[in-house]
Amino acid sequence: MVRAAVLTEVGGALRVTDLELPDPGLSQVRVRIAATGVCHSDLSLARGTLAQPVPAVLGHEVAGTITAIGASVDTVSVGDRVVLCWAPPCGECWFCTADEPWLCEHAADAASEPYAKALGIDVYPGLSTGGFAEETVVSARAVIAVPDAVPLEHAALVGCAVMTGVGAVLKTARVQPGQSVLVVGLGGVGLSVVQGARLADAGQIIVVDRSAEKFALAESMGATDVLEAGGELARQVRRLTGNRGADHAFDCVGSAGTIRTAWSATRRGGHTTVVGIGGKDQQVSFSALELFYFARTLSGCVYGSTNPLVDIPLLLDHAANGRLDLGALITDRIGLDGIDDAFARMERGQGARSLVVP
Repeated sequence: MVRAAVLTEVGGALRVTDLELPDPGLSQVRVRIAATGVCHSDLSLARGTLAQPVPAVLGHEVAGTITAIGASVDTVSVGDRVVLCWAPPCGECWFCTADEPWLCEHAADAASEPYAKALGIDVYPGLSTGGFAEETVVSARAVIAVPDAVPLEHAALVGCAVMTGVGAVLKTARVQPGQSVLVVGLGGVGLSVVQGARLADAGQIIVVDRSAEKFALAESMGATDVLEAGGELARQVRRLTGNRGADHAFDCVGSAGTIRTAWSATRRGGHTTVVGIGGKDQQVSFSALELFYFARTLSGCVYGSTNPLVDIPLLLDHAANGRLDLGALITDRIGLDGIDDAFARMERGQGARSLVVP
């Protein structure tokens, strides 16, 4: 038995209880969890914005140590320090063979199958991972080695926020040196976009948030200009960019209003990337004339358009060599019983990443 925070019903509170984990199957591994980041996607699953069978153990931004392996596993060993990938590509579906593994048809298959028991009934792993627990069992394809130079608490964030944010800059938008970047929303993903823009050697990094408390943190990561949400943001961004607008804008919130703001603040011919996950009720409108006249590109972004098996090791190398500051993203350390409070802080727009240390 291990302890876990279980979501028993969509919209309800998490319940910390005993979880009965099975031994790993032939191609699975068991991981003792060192830390799990509380991601906005977890909040979306808990509130029903994203579908997830319940009861479930959420948490997908995870790092830990392998404690057991299945009989057919030969890629990792007991004792290995690993970060978990919540969307491991199968390598065989159409999207994987088309070199778009972030859209893999089978990456989320495990999320729809029970993996443990709690309270006498089957429990599902949130986003295939089940990280809000002391231990979990996942596919061996979903674990990637962490270098000794990177603390496991820091490595956990690479599993989602950092991969998504940095990938959005380097892979989805392909920001070039000297270009201007606008980042709307400074949660864990938005701050990772800021660091990605710095890695891309962007010439100007403008950040927007409703909480001015985050501005100093964003500036320490590379932001050059800060703007409070509200008012004529598109006009303010144009004033900062030679009256053109940003070359690249990243919406890291996912609401209709912030997507529209990011789009309006993008220059003619520029690129707007939607990184935040919004609900089905969030409808964004564009006129036919503006689509023609502004010639902007609007892109969605799933998992930073990355191949996690290749790109997670690259990000860990950046962290090991000081090019990424993962520790600065952590604003709260909590136990399993503190996750609901972390969700509440997230809904209020407070802090960057809460880290569950079970």
